[in-house]
Amino acid sequence: MTLAAIIPAKDEAQRIAATVRAVRDLGAEVVVIDDGSSDDTARLAREAGARVVQHRRNRGKAAALMTGLAQVGAVDLVLFVDADLGESASAVGVLVPPVAEGQADMTIAVLPPQGPGGGHGFVVRLARNGIRRLTGWEATQPLSGMRCLNQAALQAGSPLAAGWGVEVGLTVDVLQAGLRVREVPCELRHRVTGSDWRGQLHRAAQYRDVARALGVRRWRAFRAAS
Repeated sequence: MTLAAIIPAKDEAQRIAATVRAVRDLGAEVVVIDDGSSDDTARLAREAGARVVQHRRNRGKAAALMTGLAQVGAVDLVLFVDADLGESASAVGVLVPPVAEGQADMTIAVLPPQGPGGGHGFVVRLARNGIRRLTGWEATQPLSGMRCLNQAALQAGSPLAAGWGVEVGLTVDVLQAGLRVREVPCELRHRVTGSDWRGQLHRAAQYRDVARALGVRRWRAFRAAS
């Protein structure tokens, strides 16, 4: 089966090369979307063996993933991989077999505890509760960005929810289409968002986008039922 990995990246020069190499070792075609970086992310990703597409300005995670999907075309399986995983990105390989063997249409990585830092869980609770109310499914890590999808799941989830709402929107759309979702423990390590003002701004943007994605899907469900 053909496998492609899409890695959205912004200012990830310190980790992108190691991430790309780790994913390439899984046998995947790797496409990096440089989403308006101001550092050497694009050059380093290209030197590590990725095909690189650049956004001249930052357009957000969902837009970067959509650009990547347009690049890879109708491959059998697609991996979504965060750029800051470094060498640990090799662990995303465990997401592939359940989809390749027909046991799931989308797998989602469940990461181990990532150490000190992080927020207070407001966005996670919003996402988990929203997914449960709309689908009845209880997500362990509803914001996990590392996923493997087949074409049925990609079609169900397209177009992707905007911004940081992409993961929640994708989960709801795939489940509401009657497809199968499985969470898989995955030994990944990424950079933890801090608790300083930048981290708080990031979480506020996440909360806004997740709330928007859930609101759109609640409205669709209401319209379908009325």
